[in-house]
Amino acid sequence: MWQVHVVGNARKRLKRFPKFDQKRILDALENLRRNPFVLDITKLKGKDNTWRLRIGNYRLSFELFQKEKAVFIYEVKRRTSTTY
Repeated sequence: MWQVHVVGNARKRLKRFPKFDQKRILDALENLRRNPFVLDITKLKGKDNTWRLRIGNYRLSFELFQKEKAVFIYEVKRRTSTTY
């Protein structure tokens, strides 16, 4: 099992989302805890150990440390038509 830590402002932002979306994100965090590599994660170019997970209209940015089996989620954002 992996350790998943939600740090910084990510925890506060997660609490502001609607309950249904919070549940979807928390379910994804549980799947990250089991095995992050079976999910739709993408390594971000130009950054070490930085990955992205898509959950519907939400994006989680996190650092993944394989030796320690630890995931640190530092950003949770809602993707809108003006995001990209």
